Amino acid sequence: MTYTRAIGVTADRIVRLIVRGLALSRIHPNALTLIGLLINVAAAVLLAQGNFWWAGWVITVAAIFDMVDGRVARETQQVTRFGGFFDSVLDRYSDLGLLMGLLVYYASINRSFYVVLTAIVMTASVMISYTRARAENTIPKCKVGFMERPERIVLFLIGALFNRMAAVLWVIAILGNLTVVHRMIFTYREAKQLEEAQLRGASERRQAQVG
Repeated sequence: MTYTRAIGVTADRIVRLIVRGLALSRIHPNALTLIGLLINVAAAVLLAQGNFWWAGWVITVAAIFDMVDGRVARETQQVTRFGGFFDSVLDRYSDLGLLMGLLVYYASINRSFYVVLTAIVMTASVMISYTRARAENTIPKCKVGFMERPERIVLFLIGALFNRMAAVLWVIAILGNLTVVHRMIFTYREAKQLEEAQLRGASERRQAQVG
């Protein structure tokens, strides 16, 4: 077994123990989602103060709640349509809250360029989610692109814990907006194929009626 595989197996066991403990505590999965948001708010305050290293560890704790709420819902058979919606909405608030913390920090040290860069990252984060949600009203699935939320969180942790936030913002800004463009192109192609299939089906039905 490789080191990375061993780390993955160990982490999975820890997460399963946490899930089992939370399931036994009878806490509602939506409460876990809300707790995760509140922890991210605390991390945002730390970011606004420039305490990046501590913010990184607080974000790590919030990420654990983000990982386990869905698993606890399945373990306790409390999976609901609203739960998925609630989780998605609070995830957006968490993402934007962390970035707002960075906006406050960069504004406080008069780094206007990074205020703008953070705003671009905020826009990309929202648009990545929006393009998927909007596309899936038109096509069955649109989960293409690299910079989804787990990747953004990992990069954010790297930036906070290793004091490389400026570089991380550049990466998310570029790859995040490329993900949006990728989803637009993918949706265009998939929608076109569906429309062509519908036109062929309508034409075949007309021919069958004439025949």
